[in-house]
Amino acid sequence: MNSVKTTPVPVPETKFKKFMKQCSEQKALLFMTIPFVIWLIIFKYVPIWGWTMAFQDFKPARSFSEQEWVGFKHFQFLFTDERFLGVLRNTLAMSMINLVLGFVTAIGLAVLINEIANMGFKRIVQTISYMPHFLSWVVAASLVSVTLSADGIINEILATLGLADEPILFLGIGEMFWGILGAAETWKNVGWNAIIYLAAISMIDQEQYEAAKIDGASRLQRIRHITIPGMRSVIVILLIMNIGYILESGFEPQYLLGNPMNVQFSENIDVFVIKYGISMFNFSLATAAGIFKTVVSFVFLIAANSFAKKMGEGGLF
Repeated sequence: MNSVKTTPVPVPETKFKKFMKQCSEQKALLFMTIPFVIWLIIFKYVPIWGWTMAFQDFKPARSFSEQEWVGFKHFQFLFTDERFLGVLRNTLAMSMINLVLGFVTAIGLAVLINEIANMGFKRIVQTISYMPHFLSWVVAASLVSVTLSADGIINEILATLGLADEPILFLGIGEMFWGILGAAETWKNVGWNAIIYLAAISMIDQEQYEAAKIDGASRLQRIRHITIPGMRSVIVILLIMNIGYILESGFEPQYLLGNPMNVQFSENIDVFVIKYGISMFNFSLATAAGIFKTVVSFVFLIAANSFAKKMGEGGLF
């Protein structure tokens, strides 16, 4: 009888072998990431040990074994303190205003700059728009304060137009602070935020625009059906990342523009931590507030990423 030769069936690679093979092929990139990983561990993960202070009545002069453990005492104080609840409201309100204005204005500016035909004028507009980003908030807050002062240009314009009989102390009216902050943040960062959208627009196939022109599409129709959809993936990614920072409404502008007259609307979590945590040596309370911010940001990030995937969009992970 003739023996039948059988072809050996290849054994599929395990996930571990595939992973090791990819590491071997990309070892140069892995070596390049080593300094960043070391930095990440030292400055991001090792400090997590300090979270234990939130569960103690921490005293700097005592060793770790001598600290008094109090459980969730500081967290209970945060969620029952009326001032902190007001601070949480301010933080969420300012974050949402900055999020909406930041996205709408940056996308709008990117689209408008992209529609400018003259390259020289386009570069000038783009440069002017992102220059305020490089100003420190100390300088930017001073400009805002001078502009909105009793003898500032805004009051001068209102008086000239007959819209105000007497100067308005804008920074002295608490209800106006959120709008002022949103406008200041937009002025300072809109040009910088638009850069990534301009990069996304530049990746769109120009043949689509040519085909749309041949079909008789107007400029607005090309923006609506080509430009905006072409930026969608970038918009989704940035939206997910910004939702993860929903409790990061800033510190410098609130601290520099805030005063006793608008403190009920200008004080956010970061300012609260400085005033009633670190400045009063209540490090445990400050740490508890920081943990709360981190946990909420993590939950929002995971939820936004999952929602984006369910809607058929690409997520962060």
